Amino acid sequence: MSMGASGESFENINITPLTDVFLVLLVIMILIAPLIDKSELKIKPPETYNAKKENSRTKTIMIDVDAEGRVAIQGKTLESNDEATIQNTLGGIIKNLGVEDMPVTVNADGNCKQKDIIAIMNACSQIGIKRMRVATIQTTNY
Repeated sequence: MSMGASGESFENINITPLTDVFLVLLVIMILIAPLIDKSELKIKPPETYNAKKENSRTKTIMIDVDAEGRVAIQGKTLESNDEATIQNTLGGIIKNLGVEDMPVTVNADGNCKQKDIIAIMNACSQIGIKRMRVATIQTTNY
């Protein structure tokens, strides 16, 4: 039993303020939790003004991603956009070409999700591709 400053004794601790703090923290976490999911981030490719146009289809492996997350490698749409499927398809293309140091160019739709681009990057990294670029949107107005 403790004694207060005026000599009064108290036997119980008031936990109401502590409970209030925990309830406020719980409400904050419930409101913020939907914002934490980072797979919904949109990607906006950078714009260029003076880049020269080159025929890169013959010099690189082209990977296209649309707004719905569908992935096409060299113009062939994949059934699934998971890393394993992308990795297997890229591995087959590199084996058929016989060039191990082939660069990869990703043409991403402006409304595609970040998780789709990261899956492509991870698949390329697992195969050993060292050169990769994201194509930019060419603008004509200055």
